[in-house]
Amino acid sequence: MLPTINEELGAYSDLFMLLAAFAYAAALVAFAWDMAKSNATIRALEADVLASEAKELASVGAAGSTPYAASAPGGDRPSSYQLVDDSMDYTAASAKRNVARVAVVLTWLAAVVHLAAVLTRAVAAGRVPWGNMYEFLSTGALFVALVYLVVLLKKDLRFMGVFVTLLVTVMLCAATMGFPTPVGHLVPALQSYWLIIHVSIAVLSSALFTITFVANVMQLMQHRRQTTLEANGRDIMPFLRLVPSAGALENLAYRINAVAFVLWTFTVMAGAIWAEHAWGRYWGWDPKEVWSFVIWVVYAGYLHARATRGWTGVRSAWLSIVGYACLIFNFTVVNIYFDGLHSYAGV
Repeated sequence: MLPTINEELGAYSDLFMLLAAFAYAAALVAFAWDMAKSNATIRALEADVLASEAKELASVGAAGSTPYAASAPGGDRPSSYQLVDDSMDYTAASAKRNVARVAVVLTWLAAVVHLAAVLTRAVAAGRVPWGNMYEFLSTGALFVALVYLVVLLKKDLRFMGVFVTLLVTVMLCAATMGFPTPVGHLVPALQSYWLIIHVSIAVLSSALFTITFVANVMQLMQHRRQTTLEANGRDIMPFLRLVPSAGALENLAYRINAVAFVLWTFTVMAGAIWAEHAWGRYWGWDPKEVWSFVIWVVYAGYLHARATRGWTGVRSAWLSIVGYACLIFNFTVVNIYFDGLHSYAGV
């Protein structure tokens, strides 16, 4: 017997989802404000460095010996200094960013309200809230925010805040405006315990791939900045001094991609087992199955190329981004425009 739909609770879920979107947008503004303020912070820190060096030069020059600027190894100018090392530990001065702290608090608040929206949707429908594109996208956005916040407890990833909150806000807007779906029962094909197993891991792996996408985009930005500075060019993105080096971002993306790839492998395998239960075959070259396999191949190639073929730096980042583009294509274009056994997206 199907559970009774609680439409009133479903309305509350929609309200919570709207409030969460506003809270994420506020966090996005705060992270962007912190990024804008970082230029002033960096100028102040550079002034302190130059003042300290001038004082050291004066004292050492008075002693008649050759000066050594400990704060500028190799004679680099202040604009080439990083305020964070590759382990993502910040200097004491650059770590004190009150606006960024406010942004993190707002993100936590948004995530709590977002979680309430997803849970009330589940209770209202009497099932897990992953039965259509609206529910998958809104739950996926929640997983992205939660993964980011959990990692933030261990590593200072506030430099990713603008991009993460932007993506989560866009995902919620796409869910509520692009794929609005009233609370309802699952279609018969989805009424299986495999929905919990298969889709939950798919959502988590997609969230991890989203975090690595952000890291790879920032890696490309940092690589361009570092290349420009090495050529004695002008630092046109000084806020990236609050971002780890391109190599550190690449290593972060690689480690997370490795975990996400294992989860996606399980997703494909679980989907095949579910297909055998539902349709009597493990694999039928359905468009959704094909593109899930394409995603697996691209990320497998990325991991293999980086580990054994020396594909590092820009090439590695772009290959990972191509994998994420395939993931987005699979969720949007394949779900909406391709006919197949998986055509029950609720749109």
